[in-house]
Amino acid sequence: MATYASGARHLTQSVKSLGGFVVVTLLTFVGLMAITFFIGRVIPIDPVLSVVGDRATQEQYDAAKIAMGLDRPLILQFVSYVGDVFQGNLGQSVSTNRPVADDLARVFPATLEMATLGIMIGVGLGVPLGVWAAARQGTWIDQVIRVFALLGYSVPAFWLGLVGLVVFYANLGWVAGPGRVDIFYDGLVEPVTGLLLVDSAMVGDWDVFWSALDHLILPAAILGFFSLAYIARMTRSFMLDQLGQEYITTARVKGVSEWRVIWTHGFRPIRVPLITVIGLSYAALLEGSVMIETVFSWPGIGNYLTVALLNADMNAVLGATLVIGSVFILINKISDVLYRVLDPRSR
Repeated sequence: MATYASGARHLTQSVKSLGGFVVVTLLTFVGLMAITFFIGRVIPIDPVLSVVGDRATQEQYDAAKIAMGLDRPLILQFVSYVGDVFQGNLGQSVSTNRPVADDLARVFPATLEMATLGIMIGVGLGVPLGVWAAARQGTWIDQVIRVFALLGYSVPAFWLGLVGLVVFYANLGWVAGPGRVDIFYDGLVEPVTGLLLVDSAMVGDWDVFWSALDHLILPAAILGFFSLAYIARMTRSFMLDQLGQEYITTARVKGVSEWRVIWTHGFRPIRVPLITVIGLSYAALLEGSVMIETVFSWPGIGNYLTVALLNADMNAVLGATLVIGSVFILINKISDVLYRVLDPRSR
C-alpha cells in the first residue's frame, strides 16, 4: 500500500512538473512574440511602403494597409499575429513572394548544419584546452591558451572570415570558396532533412557530400573558434574552482594518479554548469552567424535576415527573429532537463 501511495505521489509530481514546464515554455514563447511584434511596429520601417512601393498613390497605400490589417488597433493586430503564428502562418515575404514559414524551413537547416559542426569543434577543443589550462595554471601553457581564447573574443567575425578566404581558399587552395556546394552540384540532391551532408549521404551521392563538406569546413571552423574561446575560458574557470577544493588535495595525498584527479574528481562535478555554457554557445552560433553567412554567401537564416532587413521585409524579419528566439528557448529548456538528469540534487 505504501509503495502504491509513493508511486502515485511520484506520478503526481511528475505530471505537475511537466505541466509547469509546458506553461512556462508557452508563456516565454508568447512573451517572445510580443517583443518581436511590438519592436517590429515601432522601428522606422513602413511595411506597407515596402509592398506598394514609393510611387503608389494614397488610395493604393490605404487599400494595401487595410488588406494587411495594419489599420486596426495595435492590440488586435497582436492577437491576430499570435493566432497566425500558432497556425504556422508567418505571413508572406516581400523579398521572395513566398510564405515566410516555407523560406525559413528552407534556409534554417543550412545554419543548423554549420552551427552544429562549429559547436562540435568548439566543445571538442575548448573543453580539453580549458581543463589543460587549469591543470597547468600559471605556466606558459596556461598563458598561451588564455591568449588564444582572448583572440576569440577580440577578433571581428567578418575580418576573420575574409582572412580565412584569402589564406585557405585563394592562396593555399585547401578549402572550397563561398557558397554551400559547387555550382554544378547545386540541386542534384533532393532535400529531405535540409541538411545537405545528411541528404547526400542518405542517397549515396558522395560527390555532393564531399563538395558540401569542403565548403562547410572553413565557416564552421571560424564559428567553432569563437565558441571554443568561450567554452575554454569557462571550463578553465570551473576547473580552477574544483581543483582548489579539499577533496582534490585529499585524493592527491592518497596517491591517486593526476589523470584521475583531473578527469574523474575534478571534471565530473563541472559537467552540469558546462551543459548550460555549451547550450548557450550553441544557441549563439545559430543566432550570431549573420556576418559569417554574409562573408561566405551561406544560404542560411542569418543571410536571409540580412536581405529581409535591407528590403524592409518585416514579415520575414519577424519570422526569422521568432525562430532564433525559439531556438534559445528550446536549447535552454533542454539544458534544464539535462541539468536535472546529471545532478540529482536539482530534482
